Amino acid sequence: MSGQVALVTGSGRGIGLATAVALAKRGFSIALNGLVDDDELASAAETVRAHGVKVFASALDVCDIAAQDGYLARIEAALGPLTTLVNNAGVGVISRGDLLDVSEESYDRCLTVNAKAMFFLSQAFSKRLVARERSPDLFHSIVNVTSSNAEAVAVQRGEYCASKAAAAMASKAFAVRLGPENVAVYDVRPGLINTEMTAPVIAQYEQRAREGLTLFPRIGQPEDVGEVIAALASGQLPYTTGQTVSVDAGMLVSRF
Repeated sequence: MSGQVALVTGSGRGIGLATAVALAKRGFSIALNGLVDDDELASAAETVRAHGVKVFASALDVCDIAAQDGYLARIEAALGPLTTLVNNAGVGVISRGDLLDVSEESYDRCLTVNAKAMFFLSQAFSKRLVARERSPDLFHSIVNVTSSNAEAVAVQRGEYCASKAAAAMASKAFAVRLGPENVAVYDVRPGLINTEMTAPVIAQYEQRAREGLTLFPRIGQPEDVGEVIAALASGQLPYTTGQTVSVDAGMLVSRF
């Protein structure tokens, strides 16, 4: 897809890196993002670059709202006009425990990274899109990576659930605002995915998946989510926007 340029936040590893690779396989130029310029981000850049696409890797704390527009400008100077934003950067809770013991620090951290940062980065990206002429041959989109916990309560990490629910509503709001601009917006909700964030508890969830928590008796891999995001960002679901796409092996299907 010549001319497609994507920024994937939090793309040094996990779902973000898998998404960047899946997009690169479709011909997207890729802007990789991490919290700091480190060996992990450099390694991710080499992994993506191996697919024969242009890559720009640079650090930004997505919570630095004032720096977001300048960051987008640097990406566009290196790769050309952005067509795609994947808001993947996120954090979990500081510690799991009783909802009645959640700290203000943990709540603010989740809401700032998982909801506020993606809201304002989406705003900065959208302003750039609507201010310029765009080729009708290119697909423009925002894909927000939220969570099954935008809907399903995990009471031991209620602040995380609240932040993902906020991000999910932001996805709908941007879909409504950007529809007349022919910009699609999606909310992708991973379920049980084997990532660094889930590493402390993934073994118990593997067992629960085999026992029927998910309809497919396995946990997901970052590549599963990355392929779904890439399909959406490539316009492979035409005439859609505002949709929630659950990549959870049917975990949230109502059953008796």
